[in-house]
Amino acid sequence: MELLNYQELENKIKNFITIDGDNVNVVNEDELRESGIDLLVQNAVFNEGEKEKALCRWIIREAAQSLGIYPSSIQGLYMARAQNRYQKKTVPAINIRVLTYDVAREIIKTGRANNSTAYIFEIAKSEIGYTFQRPSEYAACVLAAAIKENYKGPVFLQGDHYQVNASNFQKDREGEISKLKDLIKESIEAGFYNIDIDSSTLVDLSKETIDEQQRLNYEITAELTAFIRELEPEGITISVGGEIGEVGKKNSTPEELRAYLDGYKKCLEGYNKNYAGISKISVQTGTSHGGVPLPDGTIAEVKLDLDTLGTLSKIAREEYGLGGAVQHGASTLPEDAFGHFPERETLEVHLATGFQNIIYDSKSFPADLREKIYQTIVEKFSSEKKDSQTHEQFIYKTRKKGFGPHKKEVWSLPKDNLNAIMGELRDKFDLIFKKMNCVDMTDIVNETIKTVRVKAKKPV
Repeated sequence: MELLNYQELENKIKNFITIDGDNVNVVNEDELRESGIDLLVQNAVFNEGEKEKALCRWIIREAAQSLGIYPSSIQGLYMARAQNRYQKKTVPAINIRVLTYDVAREIIKTGRANNSTAYIFEIAKSEIGYTFQRPSEYAACVLAAAIKENYKGPVFLQGDHYQVNASNFQKDREGEISKLKDLIKESIEAGFYNIDIDSSTLVDLSKETIDEQQRLNYEITAELTAFIRELEPEGITISVGGEIGEVGKKNSTPEELRAYLDGYKKCLEGYNKNYAGISKISVQTGTSHGGVPLPDGTIAEVKLDLDTLGTLSKIAREEYGLGGAVQHGASTLPEDAFGHFPERETLEVHLATGFQNIIYDSKSFPADLREKIYQTIVEKFSSEKKDSQTHEQFIYKTRKKGFGPHKKEVWSLPKDNLNAIMGELRDKFDLIFKKMNCVDMTDIVNETIKTVRVKAKKPV
């Protein structure tokens, strides 16, 4: 891994990239793709100098756009689903917690093999923290992967579960919302034109009416939607998602969906009657993030309420003009479950922990590194262990937090080990794309997604 200072970087890249004021010019695309992009992404992630990191992230963003790779909103595709221009196809939204550059390459390869560009790269608010990946870094890794794989077209970057912390909200409402707005602004500036707002944490089931239970949820979602509309670049309608049921809690109902969407519509109109509303709605149907580990560390079988999922998706589409319902916490479901999502007209499915598990549990992941990470988890996060948890359950639920502190070591895996792990991931991605019928979608994406070049500000 070659980490360079600012002057060294400028000298190193001049054979394939030139910088003219605020413009980045790709002068040798083959050399950029062959080796230059590896250098840039490594420095974008691991350079100790903030100035050098920022330079590399900016170069990657601008080089990508000059090559026809554009951070984009999936809004047009989802509105096409609302209009029944396509059916029985579900978009995978994939959270990458480690090895983001390499994993993104495998997702792009899988999309190409299945003639589909309808897939989302996402990272949750919590993941940004414990994986040590700010939005600009995550975006740089994904766009670098697109350059490496000679991809052209829209790239969908999504802020997942931009969640209101209920406890902090109760103590300081304005402070909590201000922090969320700061993250949204940072994300949009990095090219995230898909934002999922999760204020379902504010739902209060002790209230008498369903409208009262959902009120804070829809009020905050409307406020943040209006904030997003004020910031979105010209020519882009950012796809905004809402949520009515916190993942892992009680299953959602049609009454809750209607109360939320009716209240949300009225609130958003109070800001501006012309603002586009949410394009999708996340619901709870029986899953939990990462699955439920049994005492031996294996995962309990999930009873997924597919009827509820199908009903809520239909109501969202037919009564409110949304693309449909979104399913969270699905990556640890058995393989045969994924085929149910397109059959129930699920718009989008979020997938995370299952891919993390493939990496950790692969025979090609060095055992000594895995144990080193687990030791870090015990040392740093033992206070999070519940009395009812076995050691295996605690490690399973917490090991996601080990990738951040050991990010450089994981990125530096021997090539043979890395290739073997990527092969395992590619097989899983391919299975999911096929099961969810996310195939042959390139044409509908091209028809419905307008790519817009948004010039990124050159770092000072």
